[in-house]
Amino acid sequence: MQIRDLIPWGNNKGSEIAKRDEDNPVFLLQRDVNRIFEDFWKRFDQPFSGLARASDGPKADMVETESALEVSVELPGIDQKEVDVSLTDNTLIIKGEKRIEHDVSKRGYHLSERAYGSFYRSISLPAGVDTEKAKAEFRNGVLIVTLPKTQNELSRGRKVEVKAN
Repeated sequence: MQIRDLIPWGNNKGSEIAKRDEDNPVFLLQRDVNRIFEDFWKRFDQPFSGLARASDGPKADMVETESALEVSVELPGIDQKEVDVSLTDNTLIIKGEKRIEHDVSKRGYHLSERAYGSFYRSISLPAGVDTEKAKAEFRNGVLIVTLPKTQNELSRGRKVEVKAN
């Protein structure tokens, strides 16, 4: 057997070899390596999707309005009692633990499932936020923390008029 007989594009039987030799360990290795590379590059198709990890915590959005800073955190399936929100040194800390226990007993079988997981998210806050007047609201699996701006921050900004020449 010559080496070109092993390379599907080196002969006329390329597609036939690939279909026929799905049990071939070399074919299986090539398929697995191709899948690894495809999965790796797929993570970079969308901005920042390949950089986020599950350990980074729940997804959060931060929006600045004229009077406050609003932080929205997605916590699907979490109960309000399982969430702990605290502020220390201009850092918003959101943490909690999710516990799911499911027991079903019917005729002839017993099903018991348990899942536990904790989450932690730390968000640095900019200067000019009044942490003493912070409010948190939990609605439909979304935690919204509103942090009003300080009076100094509110009075510091001013609008600049744009004139045409």
